[in-house]
Amino acid sequence: MKTLLINDDGIHAPGLRAAAGALQEAGDVVVIAPDREQSGVGGALTLRNPVRAREVSFDTVPSGNGTSAGKITAYAVEGTPADCCVLALEKLAGPVDLVVSGINSGSNLGWDVMVSGTVGGAVQAFVRGYPTIAISVGSIRDPMFGPAASLLTALIGRLKDWPRDRQLFLNVNVPSMALDRVKGIEFTRLGGRSYGESVREEGIGAQKRYWINRDRPMAQNPETGTDTWASKNEHISITPLHIGLGNPDQIPQIKDLLSGLSADLLDSQASSPADASPGSLLDPG
Repeated sequence: MKTLLINDDGIHAPGLRAAAGALQEAGDVVVIAPDREQSGVGGALTLRNPVRAREVSFDTVPSGNGTSAGKITAYAVEGTPADCCVLALEKLAGPVDLVVSGINSGSNLGWDVMVSGTVGGAVQAFVRGYPTIAISVGSIRDPMFGPAASLLTALIGRLKDWPRDRQLFLNVNVPSMALDRVKGIEFTRLGGRSYGESVREEGIGAQKRYWINRDRPMAQNPETGTDTWASKNEHISITPLHIGLGNPDQIPQIKDLLSGLSADLLDSQASSPADASPGSLLDPG
């Protein structure tokens, strides 16, 4: 089994090394990660500047059973997690059997997956048809990566039987505690916002600048069945994801709200001929 491993915490992150050790039990691992911290960049791609990558030496955190079936190849990339995934699958790694993003330091729950570099990088694998797992540990301060690595090993054992023509995108969050303290595994849906933004300003006049931080916990009572509820109640959450921001159920309401909009625009164009442009999409001719 050949696995691509990416992250947003950077090539030197301990969670990345723990994940590599677990994945190496199943076969070869290609590690392609940012050369520096890239948390919170979502799915951003570098499109107007070159992206550099260099092969680096890489030490894994040995897995619990001490076995390793594959070799490790690693690259550090001057770019985002999404850049790493694109470079890997289009140039550096070639076809793989599985893509893993993590193990991230800190949870990626609810609507916050929209800004997560861990999930944002993984999206590039999913849209290319690869089975994909984003995995995180629910602590930034002294996180325990061993339990998440053990879970990753167990997941891989099950995924070997997953049909390659069936989509798979899992967002996994593991409490930062020993497995014998975890209260169970929940198969969940996304919750709401976990953190809000705060803005701090400094300097005066032309020297004024602003710092945006995601450090404001959102007061909420998470619903049962959500990933935020599972995390709050010391459960592992496994959330299937897909790509789809559209809301087709609301189309009838929007049609009623905007009924006659085309006529309004055409009437407006007719009353302002000087502003009309030839070949406009609103031109009835």
